[in-house]
Amino acid sequence: MKQAIAVLGLSVAMAWPTTTRAFCGFYVSGADASLYNNATMVVMMREGTRTVLSMQNNYQGPPEDFAMIVPVPVVLQEENVKTLPREIFSRVDKLAAPRLVEYWEQDPCRPMVVAEMAMLPAAGAARKSRAAEDRDEKYGVTIEAQFKVAEYDIVILSAKDSGGLEKWLRKNKYNIPKGANTLLRPYVEQNTKFFVAKVDAEKVKFRDGRAVLSPLRFHYDAPTFTLPVRLGLLNSGGEQDLIVHILAKRQRYEVANYKNASIPTNIRVEDSVRESFGGFYNALFARTAEKNPGAVVTEYAWDATSCDPCPEPPLTPQELSTLGGDVIVPGAQDPYSDIPGVVPQKTRRVAWQPYGFVLTRLHYRYKKNGLDEDLVFRTAGPIVGGRGMPDQNGDLHERRAQASGINNFQGRYVILHPWEEAIECENPQRGTWGGPPGRPEPKPFAAPNIMLEGSAAPTLTNQLPGLIQTDIPELDLKARPPEPGPETHDGAGPASGDTSTSDGCSVSAARTASLGWIALIIVAMWLTRRRAVY
Repeated sequence: MKQAIAVLGLSVAMAWPTTTRAFCGFYVSGADASLYNNATMVVMMREGTRTVLSMQNNYQGPPEDFAMIVPVPVVLQEENVKTLPREIFSRVDKLAAPRLVEYWEQDPCRPMVVAEMAMLPAAGAARKSRAAEDRDEKYGVTIEAQFKVAEYDIVILSAKDSGGLEKWLRKNKYNIPKGANTLLRPYVEQNTKFFVAKVDAEKVKFRDGRAVLSPLRFHYDAPTFTLPVRLGLLNSGGEQDLIVHILAKRQRYEVANYKNASIPTNIRVEDSVRESFGGFYNALFARTAEKNPGAVVTEYAWDATSCDPCPEPPLTPQELSTLGGDVIVPGAQDPYSDIPGVVPQKTRRVAWQPYGFVLTRLHYRYKKNGLDEDLVFRTAGPIVGGRGMPDQNGDLHERRAQASGINNFQGRYVILHPWEEAIECENPQRGTWGGPPGRPEPKPFAAPNIMLEGSAAPTLTNQLPGLIQTDIPELDLKARPPEPGPETHDGAGPASGDTSTSDGCSVSAARTASLGWIALIIVAMWLTRRRAVY
């Protein structure tokens, strides 16, 4: 039977605005005032049957005590739960977020330098009285465990009836949204437990009416890898966005029970996009969702300890450990089990290796009628896309996700600056791209978390054709006529194809041609020497 691991309290740190405050769960509170939550980030780590779920919650509302509920498949104990530093969520988000980069055409008259590029591997509380337990039993609710973690008073509940659970929550001053009984029922019927983390407002700092809470992390073992979000519909006033980051050894993940799509990438854009990249990307994602109804969109799949370009330094081994590496259980297969005299894995400690983790970013935008099932994840083959340098004509390749032997896929959008100064040499070499001449290369920047920043980016859906310089056929978007591209000294047309390397870099067409001539000269010299010998 399918395990349900619904997350009530799961909202989304988005890189764009929406008309409603996205939240895929509900907060429960002792106050009657409406509660607003506008950004919760989710990071999951999966290895074997173990799942580590980390979430960051931002709460806006009255300063009374409030709580959050997270259905989990098993009873969690105190050692399963901990708090994390808030900064780590921002690190993950920026690393995997869609990014805007720019390249400058280099001086066509400068000497041509052929440089070889090395290809490196990517790198407890007091016990309740018997009378209180009897009252809980009247509602079919059992307190399986209770303990304190930082500012959280945590209770693990089981329930025999969803109606009884709803009554118990209301009796204990949790003002849960109307309709909770209906959506709680499937989880109660599957014997799901309920993680209730109540917060003492006196221990929490509020900033501009928003509680600054310690992020929570907990882990459990379950045969299926799921993230139920249907309970979040209780808070939905329209569209909601869900962004999930998944870390797994050598594996990319996608959804098994919904359609999958990937974001168009390597799109050339107008210089004006830098003024509102969040708004631009929101419009592009909206168009992608429109053309792929009901699909979960992959926005990133890359080794977590590398990036190209890097809007944020890659994750460190310590950060990977913080996000779950410290509790990940090694796989069942012991590579040394067949060697005589070696202690079997069950009794031998195996060191955790913080290498080979793939970071996948999945984005789902849905409405009340578009979420029939909770998300179920499955492993997927490696993909590449959004890499490489522009060719001689300024064209970029790998604009769609393609099957490969490695995971090198990212949402990347590019501003190009053609050479505009006078060209006075006899044989100019056009179409070599790099950093700004004579200045430090700027750092690429990721689409901002609009919800976290409390700002709003303009909606640019109708303006997309005027903002892109690359046609996107799969979205029925045709760019405005491009500016005339640079011509080579011999009138050569576009380069024949991309020459991307496995680390996301590429070799310019001019360099490829130079290497070709060098190769021919070497062959000619070898043939001449061979004739002389024979």
